[in-house]
Amino acid sequence: MVAERSLPTFQPTHVQVTREEGLALYEDMTLGRLFEDKCAEMYYRGKMFGFVHLYNGQEAVSTGTIGALRRGEDYVCSTYRDHVHALSCGVPPGEVMAELFGKETGCSKGRGGSMHLFSAAHKLLGGYAFVAEGIPVATGAALQFKYRRDALGDPSADGVVVCFFGDGASNNGQFFECLNMAALWKLPILYVVENNKWAIGMAHDRATSQPEIYRKASVFGMPGVEVDGMDVLAVRAAALQAIDRARAGEGPTLIEALTYRFRGHSLADPDELRSPDEKQAWLSRDPIEKLATYLLDQSLSDRDELKTIQRRVQEQVDEAVLFAESSPEPSPSELRRYIFAEDT
Repeated sequence: MVAERSLPTFQPTHVQVTREEGLALYEDMTLGRLFEDKCAEMYYRGKMFGFVHLYNGQEAVSTGTIGALRRGEDYVCSTYRDHVHALSCGVPPGEVMAELFGKETGCSKGRGGSMHLFSAAHKLLGGYAFVAEGIPVATGAALQFKYRRDALGDPSADGVVVCFFGDGASNNGQFFECLNMAALWKLPILYVVENNKWAIGMAHDRATSQPEIYRKASVFGMPGVEVDGMDVLAVRAAALQAIDRARAGEGPTLIEALTYRFRGHSLADPDELRSPDEKQAWLSRDPIEKLATYLLDQSLSDRDELKTIQRRVQEQVDEAVLFAESSPEPSPSELRRYIFAEDT
């Protein structure tokens, strides 16, 4: 069992969340969970191929961070665990599911599959299969905002970029190089480490000399924030503060969200290395149940309404499967399409 870190304390009563905001957060996390559950079912039924990495348990990080952005204006860069990031960005569930099925109607036209979701319309810069591969892409996107605003005098270029990556990426050279440049140039970017304690089968504590990743921000002179990644309100509060800093020209923030994946590394992983006690301890911190309890305690909702949301979301997920199943396969005649930028 990996050594446990104490989760940062957070007082949700100190946060002002309207009923509409709370229900939107709950629905987005529920969509992520039910979508991934359906992906597991479809994978084992032979509808999906290759490696499929699910996000169950980490929903609070996606919802809390992406929900704090300006949808359609700010950019998001993901990893190979990208389905729920895409959904939080507003990519329709049908397009995500169709991509996982390898269909022409998928958000990457069936060419990307599970690990390479992309949507220009929804400002999703893509999922990346190589560890830390998205960090320089996201840093470049932040640089273009900075250049357009400062060098070209474009007042509309006040966008922010969120870059997600796992704990394993924090030991990669691109992590250090890009954070150095982002701090030096005060780029408008949030680096969000989803520390789920395990890099496939390697425990995080065994792979790094400094397991508290947020502390690495200090060497670049940028704020480093440790947050309970199982609490969507805590993540949202940290993201909002970092986004405000970025828009004000104060530069990047490194956020380490302490979270946990409820399934194996991928659906091909038998998940035999993590102890049952560790898994059960984190399952008891389910972020969706935590938010539901908050909404009920604050009289922002009731059980019947939450169940109605769950049913509505399940219908959306089931419809996404029907859409994917009925969609056409990419034509072999278009094998080389989309290789070049003008090939649209």
